[in-house]
Amino acid sequence: MKMMDCVELIVEKDTYAKEGVHKGMQGWICMEECVDGYWLVNFPQCGEKDDIATPAVKEEDLKEIPVMNAIVNERIKEQYGN
Repeated sequence: MKMMDCVELIVEKDTYAKEGVHKGMQGWICMEECVDGYWLVNFPQCGEKDDIATPAVKEEDLKEIPVMNAIVNERIKEQYGN
């Protein structure tokens, strides 16, 4: 993986959920390097809405995807009532 890659979170963990990020949400890597197995990942919403979060995510908890779609994040966010 590298900076600007689109990724999907493939696990549900309390550490991510505390920041409002849940399994299936999509984001992009916003850091040049992986640090101790973690990437800084931005999980946006559509338009001018604030981003959901930009947590450090374990590389093994991500999968690369060809294109990110922020509407997916908004739908998942609604399911959790965030």
